[in-house]
Amino acid sequence: MDVTGCLGCDLLAGRRELPGGVLHETAAWVVNHVVGRMSLGTLIVGPREHVVAVAELDDTAAAELGPLLRDTARVVETLCRPEQNYVCMWSHGRDARKHLHIAVQPVTAEVRARYGGLN
Repeated sequence: MDVTGCLGCDLLAGRRELPGGVLHETAAWVVNHVVGRMSLGTLIVGPREHVVAVAELDDTAAAELGPLLRDTARVVETLCRPEQNYVCMWSHGRDARKHLHIAVQPVTAEVRARYGGLN
């Protein structure tokens, strides 16, 4: 399903610009740079289909997810050399669930210092 007005769907359908384009794809997932204000190097793993909850994943998407998250985290670790690499799923919207997406976010000492994080 492709939902016009959904950021995830609009990016994949080319209705909105996706800086850097799609970096990697599988049958059910795409990996791209984050759109918005997260730290440099953050990648987004999102389903091709308009899925709003992990419980909605079909068997293919579920089987691909673990290895894809691991491989994406390895790429971020290799390129960014963070002290920690956070993996977090988001799908909340103002009034309803929205396109599920999983952020793989490198956090370095510089990022923590910039935002007053723990040392």
